[in-house]
Amino acid sequence: MTKFRKLNRPTGHRMSMLRTMVSQLVKHERIETTVAKAKEVRRLADNMIQLGKDGSLCAARSAAAFVRGDDVIHKLFTELAYRYRNREGGYTRMLRTRIRVGDAAPMAYIEFIDRENELRQSKPATPQPPQRAPLDPWAKSKLSRQFAPPKEENVSDSDI
Repeated sequence: MTKFRKLNRPTGHRMSMLRTMVSQLVKHERIETTVAKAKEVRRLADNMIQLGKDGSLCAARSAAAFVRGDDVIHKLFTELAYRYRNREGGYTRMLRTRIRVGDAAPMAYIEFIDRENELRQSKPATPQPPQRAPLDPWAKSKLSRQFAPPKEENVSDSDI
């Protein structure tokens, strides 16, 4: 297991809370929580989507050991795996919303991208820059020809 934020909770409580939050995120596709919890849920939810895209029996058992509910597992391996089949990563988005009144904790929405009723639309993919021809290291550069032209000797008839 990788390093997680402790979130001021014992390990069992923390893992149980994160498992429940990931399951609810998959089920409802948007939840509101604190920023620190949202950052942890984002990591785990992206891992669950990767397992759903894998689609193997081992991946299904790994996901079933983490998330809660058969309907959540079914949604992971059918709907979400199909939706993100061409995406390499970044399945979730975190949007900061407000400061909670009771304890002034910063709150945020965490949601899946590319879905209906998004809070903010996804950015289009950035186009790749055109491929340039490889440079010849032995050729003179344009700058050396532009700023330092070769010296030319002027021979005039009046000097002779």
